[in-house]
Amino acid sequence: MSTSSYLIRGATIGAGATTDILTHGNVITAMGSGLDAAGAVVIDAQGLVALPGLVDLHTHLREPGYEQSETVLTGTQAAAIGGFTAVFAMANTNPVADTAGVVEQVLALGEAAGYATVRPIGAVTQGLDGQRLAELGAMATSRAQVRVFSDDGKCVSDPLLMRRALEYVKSFDGVIAQHAQEPRLTENAQMNEGEVSARLGLTGWPAVAEESIIARDVLLAEHVKSRLHICHLSTAGSVEVIRWAKARGINVTAEVTPHHLLLDEERAETYDSRFKVNPPLRRREDVLALREALADGTIDIVATDHAPHPSESKECEWGAAAFGMVGLESALSVVQETMVETGLLNWDDVARVLSITPARIGSLSTHGQPLTVGAPAHITLVDPNTRQTFSRQRLAGRSLNSPFLGLELPGRVMATLHQGYATVLDGILIESDIVAAHAEAVRRG
Repeated sequence: MSTSSYLIRGATIGAGATTDILTHGNVITAMGSGLDAAGAVVIDAQGLVALPGLVDLHTHLREPGYEQSETVLTGTQAAAIGGFTAVFAMANTNPVADTAGVVEQVLALGEAAGYATVRPIGAVTQGLDGQRLAELGAMATSRAQVRVFSDDGKCVSDPLLMRRALEYVKSFDGVIAQHAQEPRLTENAQMNEGEVSARLGLTGWPAVAEESIIARDVLLAEHVKSRLHICHLSTAGSVEVIRWAKARGINVTAEVTPHHLLLDEERAETYDSRFKVNPPLRRREDVLALREALADGTIDIVATDHAPHPSESKECEWGAAAFGMVGLESALSVVQETMVETGLLNWDDVARVLSITPARIGSLSTHGQPLTVGAPAHITLVDPNTRQTFSRQRLAGRSLNSPFLGLELPGRVMATLHQGYATVLDGILIESDIVAAHAEAVRRG
């Protein structure tokens, strides 16, 4: 099967002008007004915003080992529905992605599915046990070309081990993505520590457990002159630490999740375990600080921390429920609601925080490029003018643990082009055999 050409008519490029976009193969071949091309699939994009394909630096695809929650196929289908053309798959699988063999397996599964480019994240420590460094060099030189390493779900709490990891990845311009959680301060913690946790009788999760690790690690990164990335920033205090570190010239980047931009700790009052997440939902003051930090560049990107779980792990009492939320399908809508509708970001900014910068942090040069002639044809078309209740019908993954079900949110992804072929058209997922055939055609050139 040959890869199609697409003629996108009348799209708005970010916050700018209206244009037609012509793609052929996996490249944008022309842009301008009144374009035409015989045989091209025409997409009417009047009123739609065109963005470079979204890139998620923090996705849990669960395969291998936890396929009851998600697979690479279903997770990348969720990504496509959300407008993502590339996802970085976290290492907490079974077996853990701590060897070249496992990361190459995840890469191959992504290539076969075809819905998004899948870049495996390698574990920092063997088995995520925090005791010995994993095979960082072997993963970096493998076919997966791993450049991001994280024990996400667990903190690399040993400062000497963290220093060694930062030193090791310097040789190939890798980055350590830290899950900032001091384990001794969060034993049995269930939600943010404060008035609400006291009232509900749930063990509190103090902000300092996050902030202290970030403070330690930015100093370590400065000391060894290496790259550090902070996962899912959640407190106003963490923002101030990152702001201080950047002013000092430390090479640190940070992400915030959509759910931490919208939801706060009061959601726990219902004991609905869909709102149980790590790090926990924080105070309203933290939510507003995170928005301001994303707007002023202190926080670099939005990353979903898409964390699927089977129903039996979430539909139970709060204390027994797993931490985590799915977020790929809803991320762009939540960013529009919290950042665009509030005037804090425009659509060019959205492209920066959801595509251009995450691709740069992850060393993924084939994604996150502005929409120009000659750029790869990774394109997301979103209708910003619709509002609707977010429902289960919008969820394409295997799990249903979304905190946004029943909320009215703006925007909807109408088309996603990955490597120059459609994975979503008219808001509907393209069948998997068609997508896989297109992906195979691209691989064969």
